[in-house]
Amino acid sequence: MNEQQVAQLFKCLSDTTRLQLIKALDDSPKYVELLAELLDRSPSTISFHLKKMEEAGLVESCKEQYYTVYTLKQQYLNAKLSSLVCGDRQQLDAQAAKEQQYRANVLKNLFEYGKLKTIPVQRKKRRIVLEKLAESFERGRVYPEKEVNLILADFHDDFCTLRREMIAEGIMQRERNEYWLAPEAE
Repeated sequence: MNEQQVAQLFKCLSDTTRLQLIKALDDSPKYVELLAELLDRSPSTISFHLKKMEEAGLVESCKEQYYTVYTLKQQYLNAKLSSLVCGDRQQLDAQAAKEQQYRANVLKNLFEYGKLKTIPVQRKKRRIVLEKLAESFERGRVYPEKEVNLILADFHDDFCTLRREMIAEGIMQRERNEYWLAPEAE
């Protein structure tokens, strides 16, 4: 399912009448008039909600003589919430590979012989560069400002901007003239 279909499914499930319809259809297929009687609603209200549920893929209908019978499709109700929201593993792996390739291209284009050619203006690229620079610092160690400047100066002459951006992006923290890598998000 794509994100739009998942959103439509959740939107469909956010209505109490539709949740009651799911419960009523769980044990067996039913027609509109019977569902209206069971839920004490008008047949037109039930038809409206069943149409929305059919569009979201929760129910399917078939004609039996004079009646349209609705059946609950169990595939989405049996699916894990995480698989619906996050998608399948292959899709996530492909997205992660694409992101890794993008990061590699950014670093390849912005670094030459270990030096940063220019500080990127685009925030996403700048973040990638700053994360790469953060690899030069030890986690848990406190650095005086002078040492931070020397480490960053090895990459680019404008070490003040790099230092300031690392603080602004939350990659490093500072108190007075002491700097350290920010704790990793859990």
